[in-house]
Amino acid sequence: MKKIRLMTDSASDISYEDEQRYAISVIPFPITLGDQTYISRVDFNNDQFYELMAQYDEIPKTSQITAFQFQEIYLREAQAGVTDLVLVLINSQGSSTYGNSLQAIELFYEEYPQYRDSFRVHSFDGMGYNALYGRPVVNAARMLEEGADLEEVLRYLEEILPRRQIYFGIYDLKYAAKSGRIPSAAAFVGTKLNLKPVMKIFDCAITTAAKCRGERKLVQKVAEMSIADMEPGTPYDLIYGNDADCLEELRVLMVQQLGYEPEGAYQIGAAVAANAGPKVAGVAFTRKQTD
Repeated sequence: MKKIRLMTDSASDISYEDEQRYAISVIPFPITLGDQTYISRVDFNNDQFYELMAQYDEIPKTSQITAFQFQEIYLREAQAGVTDLVLVLINSQGSSTYGNSLQAIELFYEEYPQYRDSFRVHSFDGMGYNALYGRPVVNAARMLEEGADLEEVLRYLEEILPRRQIYFGIYDLKYAAKSGRIPSAAAFVGTKLNLKPVMKIFDCAITTAAKCRGERKLVQKVAEMSIADMEPGTPYDLIYGNDADCLEELRVLMVQQLGYEPEGAYQIGAAVAANAGPKVAGVAFTRKQTD
């Protein structure tokens, strides 16, 4: 009988409630601030991390999950009797983590050949951040709880991840400019026109999708562009950081235009906030089918 384990990393920003409710294993990213290294979701929650960010003038630095760490994970899961480990990991273009998970598979089998026929790893590139792959992880866990078999879950992830998209507005550009992970956002820093970017995450890429003058139009533009691109009638999630006001403003706009509430709200954690800043507002959704 198969024993399936679903695992993601902390950049998926799934809630602690969903993590515990569906027994999803979350691999935490190390975060360095000043001369101190912390473990996300272990040493602090999101609000505590935002407070730490405010205490330091420098940009937090994130580290990848190494191939050696993945080998340790594989050994632990194999020894626990897991037959199939399903991994959904941070965007491969923004971190070496996904690639390390693949490299570690053969290295693991070379060192522990006794598990080659009894333990399998199915690793997926999450192709983005936060709810872009966090929501599919939760949905996959729900499918398993409801009796779906491994093949159904793998097929769901293969089909849904390439269709996931995010639009989000950045309020404080200094983090994006200094981290280098959102390069096009750096062009907006210091502009006299007070321009704010709406960023798009799709197919592993982060690009500037629109420009807004001032913060008031930012949430409106995010809502407008999200509704235009999303599959009609499908669930969506809101994304936010340390400001609940912009979250509520975005919720109201989306509900007014769509007629139904978001499925949930994903607060950005340390791995995302380190690069986008603590204040963002966005929507994660499933993109329309294209011919």
